[in-house]
Amino acid sequence: MRWKATDDRRVSTIHLELHMRGQPRDLTTQLAVIGSGMAGFAASIFAVNRNITTTLVGNAGALAYTTGYLDLLGRLDGSPAAITDPWQALENLRETQTRHPLSRIAITDIRRSIDEFAAFLGEAGMTYSRPGKHNITALTPIGTLKQTCCVPATMAAGPRALAARTPCVIVDFEGLKGFSGRQVLANLMERWPGLTTQRIVFPGMAPGEVYPEVMARALEVPATREKLAATLKSAAGQAKVIGLPAILGMHCPDQVHSELERLTGLEIFEIPTMPPSVPGLRLRELLEQVLPKKGLAMIPQHKVTALTFDEDGATLALSDSFGPIRIHAQTVILATGRFLSGGLEAHPDGISEHLLNLPVTQPAGRAGWYRDRYTDIRGHPIHRTGIEVDAAFRPLGSDGQPYHLHLFAAGVILAHQDWIRSRSGAGIAIATAYKAVAEVERHLTGQKTQLRQPTKS
Repeated sequence: MRWKATDDRRVSTIHLELHMRGQPRDLTTQLAVIGSGMAGFAASIFAVNRNITTTLVGNAGALAYTTGYLDLLGRLDGSPAAITDPWQALENLRETQTRHPLSRIAITDIRRSIDEFAAFLGEAGMTYSRPGKHNITALTPIGTLKQTCCVPATMAAGPRALAARTPCVIVDFEGLKGFSGRQVLANLMERWPGLTTQRIVFPGMAPGEVYPEVMARALEVPATREKLAATLKSAAGQAKVIGLPAILGMHCPDQVHSELERLTGLEIFEIPTMPPSVPGLRLRELLEQVLPKKGLAMIPQHKVTALTFDEDGATLALSDSFGPIRIHAQTVILATGRFLSGGLEAHPDGISEHLLNLPVTQPAGRAGWYRDRYTDIRGHPIHRTGIEVDAAFRPLGSDGQPYHLHLFAAGVILAHQDWIRSRSGAGIAIATAYKAVAEVERHLTGQKTQLRQPTKS
C-alpha cells in the first residue's frame, strides 16, 4: 500500500495501521529532505510554501544547540573586526572567497530567504525581527557580544538597551548552571555602565539545581508568571529593563514575554544560555508542530540507511520498530550537516560522507586538519571541509559531475566555509536551502524561471 505525503494523519498512526494490516509502508513524495537541522527545516518551509509535496526525515539535528539568533555574516575570515553591514560584507566575500556557498547565491535571494524564514516563524507564533541594513549587536550566554541578522522578539530589548546604555539588571537564578549574571556583568560593565545583577529563586522550585527547559515550561502556567513577576519587580530596583536567561516559555514565548512585561511594568529581554538552550528547543518544537499542519510529512528521529537513484527519482530506505519504510521521491535535498549531526564522519584515514560516500573536500591527511595554535586567526582547515556542488547546488561525484540530477544539497555540509568563525551558520543553512528548493522547483516544473514568491497559507 502507498500513501502520499499530503495525508494529514500522523506518520506514527499510519505506521501502526499498516503494520497491523501486514502491508508494506511506501510513501510517495515530490521532495524528500534528509536532515532536520536548520537547513532541513528551512528547506521544508520553502517547499511547503510553494506547494511542493515534501517529506522530512532525520534525527533531531543540531537545532537544539542554536542560540535562537539568525546569524548571516558576523566576521570575515582572518579579520578581528565585527561586521556591521552584512550586505557589503557579502559583496566582499564574493570577491575574496568565490567558492563560499553564500558567494554562489544572489544577495537579493539571501535577503529574501531570511525574510521569508523569519516571516514564517512570526506567523507560527514566534515573532522575529526582519533583516535590516545592519547587523544587530546581541549578547552571548557569557556576556560577550556578537553580530547577528535577526533576533526573536523576546530578545530584542537587549540590543536596544545595550546601544542606549539603559540602566539594566541581569537576573539569574539559584541553582541554574550555564548562565551567570556576574559573568555577564564582568564582560560588559565597561561598555554598559548602568548594568547590575541580581540572583533570585525561581518560584516553586525546590532547592538544588534548576534547568532552563523546566523553568520555561513552568512559565506557561499563569500562576508561575505572577509569582516571578513579583520577584522581578523587587529585583529591578530603579531599573526599567531586566535581562533574563532564555526561559520565557517553550510553546508560547511571545505570550509569556508580553504577560511578564505587563505584570512587572518593565522591559524584559532574554539572553541565550549555554546549549542545548531553550531558544533552540522551542524553535525545533514549533517547527515540528506547525509544518505537519501545512502538509509536511515527518519521520523524525530516524536515519536513512540507504539512498538509491533511478531515472524517476530516488528511494530512501529506513526502518522503525514496526519494520522497514520506503520513500519514493522525485527529488532529494541532502541537509545532513557536518560532524555534530552525522553528515560527515572523521576516520583515521580521512573524512567521509556517510550516506552516499560523496567526495569530501578536505586536507590531504590528518596532520593538516588543525594548525599548531588553537587560536590561529586563519582558523583550522577541518572546519572548511564538505561536499562540492555545481551551480544548481547538486552534489558532485568523484568524476566532478553531478552525482544525480535529482539530488541537491544545502547547509553546512557544503565545503569552503567556516560557519563558526564567520558567525554565518543560520545564513548558510537558510540561504542554501532557499537556493536548493528553487532548483528543485525548476526540476519539477521543467522551467528555468526564477523562484516564485510563496503562496498565501
